[in-house]
Amino acid sequence: MLGLSHQQVIDMYKYMRMARMYDERCLVLQRAGKINFHVSGIGQEAAQVAAAFALDREKDYFLPYYRDYGFVLAVGMTLRELMLSLFAKAEDPNSGGRQMPGHFGSKRLRIVTGSSPVTTQVPHAVGIALAAKMKKKDYVSFVTFGEGSSNQGDFHEGCNFAGVHKLPVIFMCENNQYAISVPVHKQLAGKVSDRALGYGFPGIQVDGNDVLEVYRVMKEARERAVAGEGPTLVEAMMYRLSPHSTSDNDLAYRTKEEVDENWKKDGVVQFQKYLMACGIWSEEQEVELAALIAKQIKEATEYADQAPFPKPEDTLLHVYAEDGEVNA
Repeated sequence: MLGLSHQQVIDMYKYMRMARMYDERCLVLQRAGKINFHVSGIGQEAAQVAAAFALDREKDYFLPYYRDYGFVLAVGMTLRELMLSLFAKAEDPNSGGRQMPGHFGSKRLRIVTGSSPVTTQVPHAVGIALAAKMKKKDYVSFVTFGEGSSNQGDFHEGCNFAGVHKLPVIFMCENNQYAISVPVHKQLAGKVSDRALGYGFPGIQVDGNDVLEVYRVMKEARERAVAGEGPTLVEAMMYRLSPHSTSDNDLAYRTKEEVDENWKKDGVVQFQKYLMACGIWSEEQEVELAALIAKQIKEATEYADQAPFPKPEDTLLHVYAEDGEVNA
């Protein structure tokens, strides 16, 4: 019904499983003292991968936020690249080891680098969409953020400008129920998706654990954008199953029972069961996939661990113009 082949939905599942296993390895590496910090995206993979498959991965521009491992893997980043960033090594393609992990950036993949202050990526996405309209190009910009970010001025200014000018941008709020320790009922009196009404474009709330439903909504949003009909705000409802970061004690503000209850809705497991029920995935394939991903993660980890750190003088790279750059 959605125009997806068996192979495409299997590929979607593979990226979801890869993101989950990568995330789990990062948590172990931090606890083992091999890396300093990790921001987890466990529980949010389904919507991320669905969005990546609904977009044009050859031409669209992406402005992900710091939990989007499933998304960046699905649009072409490699486990080695993510590990190089995690270990802050010189070969890190995101920033040469200078950004914190999860601040993705790739000119090759049109992933625009993010920043620690949340929501700054929203106006950037709107600017890229404005460029697409001015140049009469058929690409869209796609930006993600948490529900806490939807309370920031950057979000509202970006939405207002995009609505007024009918820009080809898709906003996706990954509503994981917590802005660090602040639960959603203390942040919002209504739906994030309803905020789109005030800016003159559609807002849609969707089950973020349902891969195929997120894909459908995102596909329609992209079709609207390239047809000149303007932006869409998608609010994907999900739950952050892991702590906010490796510096966070999440049981200080929520109960283990609450977390355990939400594990039952895990999008990765739900999609695996769906594919098995359709007869296109099996326990044998699952075991083979897990072994393959574990091998790839091990190789990527070992490579990144042994790779050289940046030289001290590299701190000044891309800060000051070098000879020839000004006139280049």
